[in-house]
Amino acid sequence: MPELPEVETVARDLRPRIVGATIVGARCSWPRTLRTHTPEAFAEAIAGRRVEAVGRRAKLVLVELSGGAALTIHLKMTGQLFVVPADAPEDPYVRLVLELEDGRELRFRDIRKFGRVGLYGRDPVTGELVNEVGGSAVFAIFGPEPLDPAFGVREFRRAIRRRKGRLKPLLLDQSFLAGVGNIYADEALWTARLHPLRSASSLRPPDERHLYEAIRTILAEAVERRGSSIDDYTAPDGDGSMQEHLQVYQRTGEPCPRCGRPIKRIVVGMRSTHFCSWCQRLSPADRASAKAILRTQTGGDVRRGRRWTELAGEGSLGLTPIEADRAATRSRTERTKRAAATRRAAARDSMGAGR
Repeated sequence: MPELPEVETVARDLRPRIVGATIVGARCSWPRTLRTHTPEAFAEAIAGRRVEAVGRRAKLVLVELSGGAALTIHLKMTGQLFVVPADAPEDPYVRLVLELEDGRELRFRDIRKFGRVGLYGRDPVTGELVNEVGGSAVFAIFGPEPLDPAFGVREFRRAIRRRKGRLKPLLLDQSFLAGVGNIYADEALWTARLHPLRSASSLRPPDERHLYEAIRTILAEAVERRGSSIDDYTAPDGDGSMQEHLQVYQRTGEPCPRCGRPIKRIVVGMRSTHFCSWCQRLSPADRASAKAILRTQTGGDVRRGRRWTELAGEGSLGLTPIEADRAATRSRTERTKRAAATRRAAARDSMGAGR
């Protein structure tokens, strides 16, 4: 799922394309794409509105409209946005089209159909985006923006000292920090030399500062590099390049860039988690509770490697079980990357996005 840097890139690419444009109609081929309206009601409610600004909140693209309304676009796993001429080739995966007065279209393409678009108004008293006047704010569930200049290390310390859970699930909690996801949580923890299973309550003040600085540094770099095009993510102006600069994410078995020891992978909160067990040490207080998780999962790596070696023939490969598992992981990762690159190129071709 695209995270803060990817969604920020999409918003920045869209801004010069659609700000000032007037929406004259809408077509929706998958009604569940719309979070707030039926297709007919959505088309009626959005027609005639002018795009006044394009931004981001958490992992959502935010399109400000005239008349005190706004669109939220959650790309989810495979959502993509393209601005193309109305006569651009049709694509069966386009779920929603916004027709612009100047003859172009903003198309929301989503193979997996998980993406969601909402149309909301603003409360005249609070100015918050709400489902209905007097209702709860749409963004009330989100924590602070980690790149907000007003979000300093003092605010970060105050927030993290109220938490007791493990660091990796905490960084993925959108009520704690908005926009951080699996990729950049792994990268930030590695940069800060903090184990993903370490508890927030065990952090010392220097640890808190290192984590705060790592999160901001990694996210800022990723925005500069237009995000990580690992799966289906691509922006209106093309792919990102941050995936070429990741230190641990999806690098299982590869040498740690800092110490040379192999990067490990475990599952934390149902999410793949990558780290260096040498550079990212567990605190003594956390070792006992994390021991079972680490023993079970690293043992599984050895068993998978042994099974791979048996199937392929240990003599022919000349690899230990762990080496065979690392080789198999690298091979799977490369195949996945090639397939994703092919999908992204096909998406752009299907939209005629290069025209």
